[in-house]
Amino acid sequence: MSRFRRFASVLPAALVLAASILLPAGASSMTQTASTGNGGPHGLSEILYAYTSAAGNNGSAFAGLNSNTPWFNTTLGLSMLIGRFLMIIPLLAVAGSLANKKMVPVSAGTLPTHSGLFVAMLVGVVVIVGALTYFPALALGPIVEHLLMYQKVLWS
Repeated sequence: MSRFRRFASVLPAALVLAASILLPAGASSMTQTASTGNGGPHGLSEILYAYTSAAGNNGSAFAGLNSNTPWFNTTLGLSMLIGRFLMIIPLLAVAGSLANKKMVPVSAGTLPTHSGLFVAMLVGVVVIVGALTYFPALALGPIVEHLLMYQKVLWS
């Protein structure tokens, strides 16, 4: 399997988790504002946390969010199923691809995986991809809420 096909298997795994959180959270923030206990950025934070927790296999929510509605029961359940099962399919494809890969002798172009450079590059990629994926939603919710808290602005 070529490198491109391995990358094409990894991409859906990264997108499925983000989509299972951000898409229903965006739809809920537009249609289900009556279910949030607080308006403004804290209401968005409540919704984001509920979907992030559901996709991460926990399923908890802030106390201010009335998540016992047909909309939230359905979308949180779907988000939980997608976060648990749909994400594993492309990861199993990558694992199968790597298991079938032939051993290549070490050369000058080989990046050793036991070095600090590899660790720094891996951590950098994970942080950058995570920031680019979730920062816009976090900037509208928890970050704005934190900045407004310093200005003594409360949402109720």
